[in-house]
Amino acid sequence: MSNDPVLITGSAGFIGYHLAAELLNQGRRVVGFDNFNDYYDPALKEARNARLETSPNFTCVRGDLADFDRVKEVFDTFAFADVVHLAAQAGVRYSLTHPFAYVQANLAGFVNILEAVRHSNCSRLLYASSSSVYGGNTKLPFAESDRVDNPISLYAATKKANELIAHSYSHLYGITTIGFRFFTVYGPWGRPDMAMWIFADKISKGIPIPVFNHGDMRRDFTYVDDVIQGLVNALNATDLKKYDLFNLGNHQSEKLLDLIELIEQSIGKKAILDLQPIQPGDVPATFADVDHARELLGYAPATPISVGVPKFIDWFNDYHAKQ
Repeated sequence: MSNDPVLITGSAGFIGYHLAAELLNQGRRVVGFDNFNDYYDPALKEARNARLETSPNFTCVRGDLADFDRVKEVFDTFAFADVVHLAAQAGVRYSLTHPFAYVQANLAGFVNILEAVRHSNCSRLLYASSSSVYGGNTKLPFAESDRVDNPISLYAATKKANELIAHSYSHLYGITTIGFRFFTVYGPWGRPDMAMWIFADKISKGIPIPVFNHGDMRRDFTYVDDVIQGLVNALNATDLKKYDLFNLGNHQSEKLLDLIELIEQSIGKKAILDLQPIQPGDVPATFADVDHARELLGYAPATPISVGVPKFIDWFNDYHAKQ
């Protein structure tokens, strides 16, 4: 690995925090960029960042990716070997009510990063796409070669737009851009807006949990350590194409009700189910074909939900006990 620092945008976010921690553990210098917004509790982001700042090899930069002057200032200050762009406005349902947040963060912010990269000596850009780009596809498992031109949420559309914009920059300017379609990532230090946290919180408190599509949902739940392995392997790879896309999932499509049962077992309380119809923007099933990542990145997801869920609940209980 290069001695030059790596930039991680969204370093106070869930995946960004874990990637930064792993690279610091490997001796890399890391610059984190985050705006610490209030989409979910900023205290959680501050807690993640505080852990990273215990390393002398970590520098935190606070700023908004939609502010190009701030982005350019960071690139002018540091000579980045690699950029991992994980910052985004997340959430399918939130995009139904806050569309402009997605335009600013996921479109304007993404172009700002690409412009900064192309005017620097950075060797490549890794960036977060999403399994949501598969939209209304019904063929399972989802493969990178599948058509993804039918997004069913604005969030998904912005992520597909990222892939298209990255392709144009690779073609025009020779930038190496590698996108990752994440599949329902969970684990310690996870996000409070995601089902795993919501279910754990409400089950613990004896509050009914919303279960959409009357429970007939399947998701490819992917433990965060497996995703980080894929990202680190991509950073270490020397023979990737100028432009490529990879699914990072667990290659298992799990029933939502099975997940809830595991959370019940780990917490020691039964859930009260509030069965509801499927929500706008939701898809009934996700399932990642990870053969491409196995072949080129040596990606090998190894954490079933029977192992990952108890680990998350252990962290969840410990985190709340300290609040």
